[in-house]
Amino acid sequence: MLRRLRGHSGFLLVVLLIAAAALGAKAAEPPSTTTPPSAQICFIPQWTPQAQFAGYYVAFEKGFYAARGLNVKILEGGPTRPSAQWLQKGEARFATMFLSTAVVERAKGIRLVDIGQMVARSSQVLIVKKSRGIKTVPAMNGKKVGLWGGELSIMPMALFQKYGVHVIAVPQTWSVNLFLRGGVDVASAMMYNEYHTILQAGVDPDQLRVFHLSGLGFNVPEDGIYCMESTLEKDPETCRLFVQASVEGWRYAFAHPGEALGIVMKYVNRARIATNRQHQQWMLEHMREVIDLPPPGACPAAIKKSDYMAIGHELMTNGIIHQIPDFSSLFKNCVAVHEK
Repeated sequence: MLRRLRGHSGFLLVVLLIAAAALGAKAAEPPSTTTPPSAQICFIPQWTPQAQFAGYYVAFEKGFYAARGLNVKILEGGPTRPSAQWLQKGEARFATMFLSTAVVERAKGIRLVDIGQMVARSSQVLIVKKSRGIKTVPAMNGKKVGLWGGELSIMPMALFQKYGVHVIAVPQTWSVNLFLRGGVDVASAMMYNEYHTILQAGVDPDQLRVFHLSGLGFNVPEDGIYCMESTLEKDPETCRLFVQASVEGWRYAFAHPGEALGIVMKYVNRARIATNRQHQQWMLEHMREVIDLPPPGACPAAIKKSDYMAIGHELMTNGIIHQIPDFSSLFKNCVAVHEK
């Protein structure tokens, strides 16, 4: 009996030693850099799938969000799904939108905040065919102008009000066919999108006159990452990690454009968007020109307070808003504040 107990004791000792060794090895491992999987986080870009949002698609597909413990779901945006409204209703945690949209929404009392300004310059333009004889903005008075609905018409309308121009607004969708067929005198366009679509349709660049809003006093930074103020107050770390992973996505997309375009086309095809890889490549290359990526570990480029006030002044002067929202209330967290 004693011999049998000793045998069991020896066996138990071996088991305990093995368990202790395993625990010691586990303790010696470096701590995980990820957090436990969180509840699903919905993110909505302000438009339908395209290379304008390549960095976010790449961040998801390459696991940059997941590596930070973020369980992200990318929703499909578009003209009938305004990203600001989805934030306000709580149907999305994060969204992208133009700064002009955010200023207008904040002026209405919608307490959204910019936690990462990605696009530093405006790409919005108005395009005319030289054959129409329109050489200046005032010459657009009384002309048919294709305008997108909602937020994308904010800056063109401010421009027209600045010059005292009264146009015949014609609703413009994602297509530029009305412009190509002569149905409107002026078309709204982004340099990374509709302008290239017009060229792909066979129009020679020399046949066009392009009015860059950036050169007409409306160089308003565009896509930024936004959330509601309450989201930032409750969970600033998740906000920081989302911006960080998104920046990593953009950095990877620019370093591996072929792979990034493959990812973009996956989302484009799923949404049945009428486009092609060549057009998306043009778009990605242009996004490289307007996104100033920060060094690894740093915040996205800051917006200077003086530039913001100039933007707000233009919007207020032209009747788009009645009061400029407080600068420090709109820009939070990862965006460094420049007071000069």
